[in-house]
Formats: sequence, structure tokens, C-alpha cells
Amino acid sequence: MDLSSSAFWAALGSIILANIVLSGDNAVVIAMAARSLPAHQQKKAIFWGSAAAIVMRIILTLIAVEMLKWPYLKIIGALLLLYIGITLLSEGGDDEEGHNEIGGLGAAIRTILVADLVMSLDNVLAVAAAAKGNTPLLVIGLAVSIPLIIFGSTLLLKVMDRFPIIITLGAALLGFLAGEMFLTDPAVTARFGEISHDVINFAAAGGAVFVVVVGLWLQRRAQASAKPSA
Repeated sequence: MDLSSSAFWAALGSIILANIVLSGDNAVVIAMAARSLPAHQQKKAIFWGSAAAIVMRIILTLIAVEMLKWPYLKIIGALLLLYIGITLLSEGGDDEEGHNEIGGLGAAIRTILVADLVMSLDNVLAVAAAAKGNTPLLVIGLAVSIPLIIFGSTLLLKVMDRFPIIITLGAALLGFLAGEMFLTDPAVTARFGEISHDVINFAAAGGAVFVVVVGLWLQRRAQASAKPSA
């Protein structure tokens, strides 16, 4: 691996850029999961969640090409994304101190890891393509991306406090991704053939609406049940 070659730096730049572009949805989940924690734990959740997610993504990138061929994997992933989106939205209501504790630092990091694992199934293919089979280059590129993802998550966390609507939009994004994943699973395409983009987009939009409707309903029900004891 020649560090002085222009090809190395071009490939490294491609990996970092691809990872930044493809990690926008991951940054949303990281910020949403950390938002429920006390202020002194938010930075820890963002740092450890992002770092662990990057390590997991490196491993996933090496085997993603084969994993994406497994039937029902993306269906399971889609169902997990629906669950995560609904959970983050329904438990994202503010309490009297501005946050709603939903399980602590460990639970937030687990949520980040599961969501990143599911959403990275397709994304890592672009990163792997940029690495062109060079594993050390892949590891370096993803490692360099850690602070950039952490910065994005931290910025989103601050914006969410000011504009709570972003939480709803983030949950909708997870539902949208779930709808896309479900209809692109090998088991679905083997049964029905290649599905048109219009149908996939319709299913994705339906997933977004489903997460928002169910998540907000559960959130309001929880708030209503908590009022008598307040």
C-alpha cells in the first residue's frame, strides 16, 4: 500500500465521501437514541455508538455481498427498522426536565448498533466498491469517518432540541427505508420478480406513514396515562 500514490489518496477520499453521504440516516438514529439520555450521557452514547457502529460496518462490509443474497434477511431488517422507528418516536416525548429516560446509556448504544447494522446492508456495498478489495484502505477510510459521523450526530442532537419535528421526520425516514428493504429482499423478488421503482416508493412511503402514525399514537397514549400521576 503506497501512501504516496495518488491512487491511494483518491480511493481513501472516495471511501470517506461515500461513508459520509451514506451515513446521514445513521446520524439521525444516533441523535434520536442519544436524545432520550441525560445531558452528561449524550456525548458518551454518540461516541461509543458511532465508534462501535464503524467497527461493525467494517466487518459487515467484508461479508455484505454474500449476506445480501440471503433470503428474508432484508425482510427481518425492515421489521427491525419499523420497530426502532416507532420506539424512538413513541418514547421521544419530553418530560418536565426536557428528556424522557428510556433505558439508559447501554440501551441507547444497542439501539444505535442494531439500526446501523440494518441500514448498512445496502450502504456498505458502495464503500466496498470504493475500496476495490483493499481491506487496510477500507479500515482506514471508515475509521477516519468516525469523527465526521460523531459531529453530524452531535449537530442533529442540538437541532432536535430546537425543532422537535425532526424527530418525527427521522422516524419517518426509518419507515421509508424499511419499505424499500422489504420489497428488495431476494425472497420477494424471487416470488414476484423485479418490482418497479414506483411500487417500491409507494411501499416506502407507506412505511414512513405507518411509523409516524403508530409512533405518535403510542406517544400520546403514554403521555395521557402519565398525567394522573404527575
